Amino acid sequence: MSVGEAVVPSFDLPVPIEVAQHQACPVTGILRRVGDRWSVLVVVLLGRRNHRFNELHRSIEGVSQRMLTLTLRNLERDGLVSRTVHPTVPPSVEYALTDLGRTLLVPLSALAEWAADHGDDVTTAQARYDLASTPDQPRERRRPRKFEPCCDPLRGR
Repeated sequence: MSVGEAVVPSFDLPVPIEVAQHQACPVTGILRRVGDRWSVLVVVLLGRRNHRFNELHRSIEGVSQRMLTLTLRNLERDGLVSRTVHPTVPPSVEYALTDLGRTLLVPLSALAEWAADHGDDVTTAQARYDLASTPDQPRERRRPRKFEPCCDPLRGR
Protein backbone atom coordinates (compact mmCIF):
# COMPACT_ATOMS: atom_id res chain seq x y z
CA MET A 1 0.00 0.00 0.00
CA SER A 2 1.36 3.46 -0.76
CA VAL A 3 0.56 7.09 -0.17
CA GLY A 4 1.76 9.18 -3.11
CA GLU A 5 5.26 7.83 -3.69
CA ALA A 6 5.73 6.65 -0.10
CA VAL A 7 5.40 2.98 0.72
CA VAL A 8 3.29 2.21 3.77
CA PRO A 9 4.40 -0.89 5.72
CA SER A 10 2.36 -3.89 4.65
CA PHE A 11 2.20 -5.77 7.96
CA ASP A 12 -1.22 -6.32 9.47
CA LEU A 13 -1.99 -3.68 12.07
CA PRO A 14 -5.00 -4.47 14.24
CA VAL A 15 -7.46 -1.69 14.98
CA PRO A 16 -7.85 -0.81 17.75
CA ILE A 17 -4.26 -1.41 18.83
CA GLU A 18 -4.31 -2.89 22.30
CA VAL A 19 -1.68 -1.77 24.80
CA ALA A 20 -0.40 -5.33 25.32
CA GLN A 21 -0.05 -5.88 21.57
CA HIS A 22 1.79 -2.59 21.16
CA GLN A 23 4.18 -3.37 24.02
CA ALA A 24 4.83 -6.91 22.73
CA CYS A 25 5.48 -5.77 19.16
CA PRO A 26 9.17 -6.14 18.17
CA VAL A 27 8.97 -2.90 16.16
CA THR A 28 8.02 -1.02 19.32
CA GLY A 29 11.10 -2.31 21.15
CA ILE A 30 13.45 -1.39 18.33
CA LEU A 31 11.94 2.08 17.99
CA ARG A 32 12.31 2.59 21.74
CA ARG A 33 15.98 1.67 21.48
CA VAL A 34 16.84 3.88 18.53
CA GLY A 35 14.54 6.59 19.84
CA ASP A 36 16.26 6.95 23.19
CA ARG A 37 18.54 9.87 23.82
CA TRP A 38 21.97 8.28 23.29
CA SER A 39 21.72 5.05 21.27
CA VAL A 40 21.78 6.58 17.80
CA LEU A 41 24.83 8.68 18.66
CA VAL A 42 26.66 5.63 20.00
CA VAL A 43 25.74 3.53 16.94
CA VAL A 44 26.87 6.30 14.58
CA LEU A 45 30.21 6.74 16.39
CA LEU A 46 30.82 3.00 16.45
CA GLY A 47 29.86 2.87 12.77
CA ARG A 48 32.88 5.05 12.06
CA ARG A 49 35.32 2.95 14.11
CA ASN A 50 35.68 0.96 17.32
CA HIS A 51 35.94 2.99 20.53
CA ARG A 52 37.02 2.51 24.10
CA PHE A 53 34.56 3.63 26.77
CA ASN A 54 36.30 6.89 27.64
CA GLU A 55 36.65 7.80 23.95
CA LEU A 56 32.89 7.44 23.57
CA HIS A 57 32.28 9.37 26.78
CA ARG A 58 34.45 12.27 25.59
CA SER A 59 32.79 12.20 22.16
CA ILE A 60 29.22 12.65 23.43
CA GLU A 61 28.80 15.86 25.38
CA GLY A 62 26.23 15.65 28.15
CA VAL A 63 26.06 11.87 28.60
CA SER A 64 26.91 10.65 32.09
CA GLN A 65 29.12 7.61 32.62
CA ARG A 66 26.13 5.76 34.04
CA MET A 67 23.88 6.54 31.05
CA LEU A 68 26.60 5.61 28.58
CA THR A 69 27.16 2.33 30.44
CA LEU A 70 23.42 1.55 30.36
CA THR A 71 23.16 2.49 26.69
CA LEU A 72 26.11 0.26 25.76
CA ARG A 73 24.71 -2.63 27.82
CA ASN A 74 21.33 -2.33 26.14
CA LEU A 75 22.88 -2.16 22.68
CA GLU A 76 25.03 -5.18 23.55
CA ARG A 77 21.96 -7.05 24.83
CA ASP A 78 20.16 -6.26 21.57
CA GLY A 79 23.08 -7.72 19.61
CA LEU A 80 24.00 -4.39 18.03
CA VAL A 81 27.28 -3.79 19.89
CA SER A 82 30.06 -6.10 20.98
CA ARG A 83 32.27 -5.56 24.00
CA THR A 84 35.82 -6.89 23.99
CA VAL A 85 38.02 -6.89 27.10
CA HIS A 86 41.71 -6.86 26.26
CA PRO A 87 44.02 -8.48 28.87
CA THR A 88 46.14 -5.45 29.64
CA VAL A 89 46.98 -3.69 32.89
CA PRO A 90 44.68 -1.93 33.49
CA PRO A 91 42.13 -3.87 31.42
CA SER A 92 41.10 -2.15 28.19
CA VAL A 93 37.53 -2.50 26.93
CA GLU A 94 36.66 -1.82 23.31
CA TYR A 95 33.20 -1.46 21.80
CA ALA A 96 32.32 -2.19 18.17
CA LEU A 97 29.22 -2.61 16.05
CA THR A 98 28.28 -6.19 15.30
CA ASP A 99 27.24 -7.23 11.80
CA LEU A 100 23.65 -6.75 12.96
CA GLY A 101 24.51 -3.29 14.29
CA ARG A 102 26.06 -2.33 10.94
CA THR A 103 22.75 -3.13 9.21
CA LEU A 104 21.14 -0.42 11.36
CA LEU A 105 23.35 2.25 9.76
CA VAL A 106 21.39 2.07 6.48
CA PRO A 107 17.94 2.93 7.92
CA LEU A 108 19.54 5.49 10.26
CA SER A 109 21.17 7.12 7.25
CA ALA A 110 17.83 7.16 5.43
CA LEU A 111 16.20 8.81 8.46
CA ALA A 112 19.05 11.36 8.68
CA GLU A 113 18.61 12.14 4.97
CA TRP A 114 14.85 12.53 5.44
CA ALA A 115 15.45 14.85 8.41
CA ALA A 116 17.94 16.93 6.40
CA ASP A 117 15.51 17.14 3.48
CA HIS A 118 12.41 17.92 5.57
CA GLY A 119 13.68 19.49 8.79
CA ASP A 120 12.86 23.02 7.64
CA ASP A 121 9.37 21.84 6.60
CA VAL A 122 8.80 20.40 10.08
CA THR A 123 10.09 23.60 11.72
CA THR A 124 7.75 25.68 9.52
CA ALA A 125 4.79 23.44 10.38
CA GLN A 126 5.61 23.71 14.09
CA ALA A 127 5.77 27.50 13.90
CA ARG A 128 2.47 27.62 12.00
CA TYR A 129 0.86 25.31 14.60
CA ASP A 130 2.28 27.29 17.53
CA LEU A 131 1.01 30.58 16.13
CA ALA A 132 -2.49 29.30 15.44
CA SER A 133 -4.91 29.52 18.31
CA THR A 134 -8.60 29.34 19.00
CA PRO A 135 -10.35 30.84 22.02
CA ASP A 136 -10.95 27.42 23.56
CA GLN A 137 -7.53 26.01 22.66
CA PRO A 138 -4.69 28.46 23.08
CA ARG A 139 -1.44 27.01 21.83
CA GLU A 140 2.01 27.55 23.15
CA ARG A 141 3.94 30.07 21.09
CA ARG A 142 7.52 29.16 20.42
CA ARG A 143 10.18 30.94 18.50
CA PRO A 144 10.92 29.03 15.27
CA ARG A 145 14.41 27.62 15.03
CA LYS A 146 16.38 26.71 11.98
CA PHE A 147 16.78 22.99 11.46
CA GLU A 148 20.38 21.85 11.23
CA PRO A 149 21.08 18.14 10.75
CA CYS A 150 23.83 16.84 13.01
CA CYS A 151 24.97 13.66 11.38
CA ASP A 152 24.55 11.07 8.68
CA PRO A 153 25.67 7.60 9.82
CA LEU A 154 27.00 6.59 6.41
CA ARG A 155 28.50 9.87 5.29
CA GLY A 156 30.25 10.68 8.58
CA ARG A 157 29.02 14.24 8.96
